[in-house]
Amino acid sequence: MLRLVLSLVLLDPSAVAEVSQRNIPVPRVLTPHGDRLGYAPVPPPYTGARRLTGVLVGRDPATGKDVMCGGTVLGSRSRSLVLTAAHCLYHQGRLLAKLAFLPGYEQGRARLGVWPAVRTWVPARWRNRPYSTELLPYDVGIVGVVRRERPLEAVTGRGLRAMPTTRGTALRGLELLGYPAGKGYPGLQLYRCLGDTVEGISEGPGLMVTRNCHAAAGGSGGPALYGGAIAGVVSSSSPLSDAKGYTVLARLGGRPFERMLARADRAMRVTPPR
Repeated sequence: MLRLVLSLVLLDPSAVAEVSQRNIPVPRVLTPHGDRLGYAPVPPPYTGARRLTGVLVGRDPATGKDVMCGGTVLGSRSRSLVLTAAHCLYHQGRLLAKLAFLPGYEQGRARLGVWPAVRTWVPARWRNRPYSTELLPYDVGIVGVVRRERPLEAVTGRGLRAMPTTRGTALRGLELLGYPAGKGYPGLQLYRCLGDTVEGISEGPGLMVTRNCHAAAGGSGGPALYGGAIAGVVSSSSPLSDAKGYTVLARLGGRPFERMLARADRAMRVTPPR
């Protein structure tokens, strides 16, 4: 099986790589055996949504550096879509090269294969605007992966459905999944964090914010799960100058995401196998 050497640049648009142990007070950690950031490792073997979650790797064409984010198999008629954060696909206005998704990534092994990307979709503002906190409500991207003899979902199992939420919706008990690789994390193992959310910003579709989890570098693009569906995507940590630290989740609600998903699914249904 493929073993990755993770000498990677970890994408987080807020550039928060180090956080204080004070960021998540112990009473606020909801995850059983959660660490100072609220996260705990997920024991293998990975099943269900955890089997559908993996790492998205690529290369910055300007710097030549390898990069890593999280991603999740998104249920679709094409059975070939992966949900991630927009900044995991476009970095500093540049589309990343050699993108590939590794579902069920475990201890450096791509147990369910390596799935190269053939198409990507992000909101237009991520392609033509410099990064700012105003873009956070739109930090959602979709990847179409190669179909080969069988589509992605035939190998991983049925993808997760998107759960639309309206601005102002608060959810309790979300599960965040990702592969943190910052200080104190190996970058080779899936971690989880339980958190309650509140509204974070009123522009556009709004943002969900949890102060029970502080996503470490490398955790961007992972799913926020609720009731067996994906309610949001991990966008970044502490970008809004909150001294106590928290994680921002981009919602999947609103017509812009629905239109993007429909375009991606149509395109991948007619994309020939490679």
